[in-house]
Amino acid sequence: MRFAQVNVVTGDPEASLRFYRALGVEIPESAIWRTPSGIHHVTAQRSSAHTDAADLDIDSAAFAREWNRGWKREPQVAGRVVIGFAVPTRTDVDATYERITAAGYRGLQPPYDAIWGARYAVVEDPDGIAVGIMSPVCADRKSPPPAI
Repeated sequence: MRFAQVNVVTGDPEASLRFYRALGVEIPESAIWRTPSGIHHVTAQRSSAHTDAADLDIDSAAFAREWNRGWKREPQVAGRVVIGFAVPTRTDVDATYERITAAGYRGLQPPYDAIWGARYAVVEDPDGIAVGIMSPVCADRKSPPPAI
């Protein structure tokens, strides 16, 4: 398992986009997922296969409730951070989730096939920080995004 991602969940994706661009992060328009209701996902920095750098993603609170059902019961998800870890296979997502929840840690999102083509799950660390567990993306497992 390797550290792979920091995902900022924001209440105002437009403001977050302006902030990170002002900070100097290059974010092309092609890295922004917009719907009629606004911005819901930004790939602010994507690591390459040849580095150990982590991805920086920004998601709307509405989209976060789609990919982490554990947050549907939370009244305020904006301002939250998800730390992401990559595992080598889809079955490793399920096995890691089972091992962590069996050890007594809270599961927020059981493993499922996410719209972006990866197997994905979310658990919570002792301080309440969401920790994502993600397999490699398979292009043939991608599905249309939800209507948000």
